[in-house]
Amino acid sequence: MSPELLTLIGWATLDTLTMVGISILVGTLVGLPLGVFLAVSRENELFPAPFANRTVGFIVNATRSTPFIILVVAIVPLTRLLTGTSIGTRAAVVPLTVAAIPFIARVVEAAVREVDHGLIEAARAFGASPLQIVRKVLLPEAMPAIVLALTLTVVSLIGFSAMVGAVGGGGLGDLGIRYGYQRFMPDVMAIVVIVLIVLVQGVQTLGERLARRLDKRVRPS
Repeated sequence: MSPELLTLIGWATLDTLTMVGISILVGTLVGLPLGVFLAVSRENELFPAPFANRTVGFIVNATRSTPFIILVVAIVPLTRLLTGTSIGTRAAVVPLTVAAIPFIARVVEAAVREVDHGLIEAARAFGASPLQIVRKVLLPEAMPAIVLALTLTVVSLIGFSAMVGAVGGGGLGDLGIRYGYQRFMPDVMAIVVIVLIVLVQGVQTLGERLARRLDKRVRPS
């Protein structure tokens, strides 16, 4: 393989990491508090707001149920409004972020709701306010599960970033389609697949190690 192609693969990998990194950062900033809200705003919860919970939940479910490739096309006007273009790495960040937010919201909601209710009652008995319970009980206890959930999100976004290459999104997916498929260069396609596998395995391993460090439960030796 020529040095030029190796350089292209390097830049494509960097583009993929950039897309996924920005998307998971923005997605977490929006999706994390959204997920906490969904977990604590049902009836008889810390901040009961059933109507708002159902409304937000409906929007989250509607976005999650839309196939990603359709979502990419459907929000092209929004992508152009925010980035000035509908192709390239910068434009791909928009649909990736939109796809990440509801996914993160639901997995964070599930993680928070798995926290032992007895801990919440104990905090209430000590006079903790609902906001203090969220900050000092729910989030710390749910953090290992949240980290694993975010790891799963990053893995999904890596796959989505390759998919968005089909519509000119840049990154490894775009490189694989343009060179591996359209120019009949199976060696390029193989390397793209290998790089994607390495990225996924690296993210999964890192996420699992971090979750284990954050897990406060005592394990038998």
